[in-house]
Amino acid sequence: MSKEETALDMKEVELNEMDQEKQPMTAPVLLDGVEKNGALMTVKVAEDEEELKFTGLSKEELLKVAGTPGWVRIRWVLLILFWLGWLGMLAGAVVIIVQAPRCKPLPALDWWQKGALYRIGAVKSFQDSNQDTVGDLTGIQQRMDALSALKVKGLVIGPIHKTEADNPQNTNLMEIDSNFGKLENFTGLLEAARKKSIKIILDLTPNYKGKNAWFEPSADNSVIQNQMREALSYWLKQGVAGIMLGGIEHLNDTELLEEWRNLTSNYSTEGKTRVLIASTDEQDPSRTLIFVNKTMVDVVVASRYLLKLSDAASASAVASRIQSYLNAAGPQWVSWSVGGRTVGHMASLVQEKLLQLYHIMLFTLPGTPVTNYGDEIGLQDLPGQPAESTEPLMRWDESEIFGFSSERPSQFDINAINVNTSVKTQAADTQSLLHLYKRLSELKGKERSLLHGEFLPIPMPANIYAFLRSWDQSERFLTLLNFADTESSTSLTHSELPAEATVVLSSDPQRKEGLVQLNNLQLAPVEGLLLKFPYTPS
Repeated sequence: MSKEETALDMKEVELNEMDQEKQPMTAPVLLDGVEKNGALMTVKVAEDEEELKFTGLSKEELLKVAGTPGWVRIRWVLLILFWLGWLGMLAGAVVIIVQAPRCKPLPALDWWQKGALYRIGAVKSFQDSNQDTVGDLTGIQQRMDALSALKVKGLVIGPIHKTEADNPQNTNLMEIDSNFGKLENFTGLLEAARKKSIKIILDLTPNYKGKNAWFEPSADNSVIQNQMREALSYWLKQGVAGIMLGGIEHLNDTELLEEWRNLTSNYSTEGKTRVLIASTDEQDPSRTLIFVNKTMVDVVVASRYLLKLSDAASASAVASRIQSYLNAAGPQWVSWSVGGRTVGHMASLVQEKLLQLYHIMLFTLPGTPVTNYGDEIGLQDLPGQPAESTEPLMRWDESEIFGFSSERPSQFDINAINVNTSVKTQAADTQSLLHLYKRLSELKGKERSLLHGEFLPIPMPANIYAFLRSWDQSERFLTLLNFADTESSTSLTHSELPAEATVVLSSDPQRKEGLVQLNNLQLAPVEGLLLKFPYTPS
């Protein structure tokens, strides 16, 4: 191309560019879809280059590298480090196990040693189910939910067998008094209790309507004793978990109890232990201790032992009486009771102001607490002769007949003694005796220190009774009972006690929850206080 032609072309390009600038702005014309500085230009995109892929080493290459001396050494070092680390962890675990405090093996407890027993000696006064104004077996079954709420382990029912007062010839230990129901009613009660994990103990005290529990010491007594062997087998086959025999102080041959205990034990199976309980109303404490020490049964219930103390139920008198009982029992399992079927209700036997204190004591001492029906609400005996006064109607609510029956008994006596004393009223009150009973019963059944822990009396002033319950590494429980009518200050400094403890429960409604300092502790008048604190290694 000549110089003239080139110059001409360049001039045309310049003119074209000038013409474009002078043209009105409109939508750009795309030249290969790229715009630059107001002008569209064609840009060429290079074709995608072939992607590079890393395929790693082949098997042959890996095997070749793995066999080199360097890699062999590394593998050996890693293997040795792994095993050294493993052996170090194993050695550390062994050291921890060896140095850790070892737990005591738990003692084997039978069901009746794991909580409270509840006596319904006056079946006729507990609950009427058929409007004949007499309490019966089905009535007890109807109240099973309320009984289950008490967290008791067993019910002591009866006696319910057919008998006439002081007439052994008309006594049949294997026949139920028709006033209480029939065998099928008893079987239904057993099944209802089983569903609530409650055992049934049958009281077979022969002459329960007469003066002497075993009739007069004569040939008649021997006849009843022989009948007892057959009766024990009969009721144990029916499914009762145990037998109670009352008035053993009147039994002319206490060696029979060992024979009957062996018979009862023969019906025990794995997980279903049968128990033989002997009950005594003996008033002489020294004679009671003889029964506790020598009576060959599973446990003795002494209904009067904690009554009529010489020093008006002072702390020191109570402490001495309890320690004597434990010493007499030795390794034998013990029980604690204040009152009973023939003795009366706790609320009538101890001062009302001490009622909650006594409950705290019974449930935290070593052994099985045994309470009478109505004790959980403070039911009191009625005025009159003992035969009738110790069997007041159970008070379920504040209705005219207390929820006992829909019919009015012919000899029904309304009195002011048990006003505002009912299950319904107290169930709604967290400060009530019923509420305290339930909490104590629950603690007794689940806390190892209270179930089978060691018992340690704590030296205190004469008006305060204190003891510690502890088991191995479980939480400890400290019971303090102020028997005085006045506030008491005390300082607890003992090698087994910490500086502070936590309030579990108290009979004093003004007692606040939380920690208390043991070296400066204030107890309200007649306050029963239960404290707890954790185990600390020495």
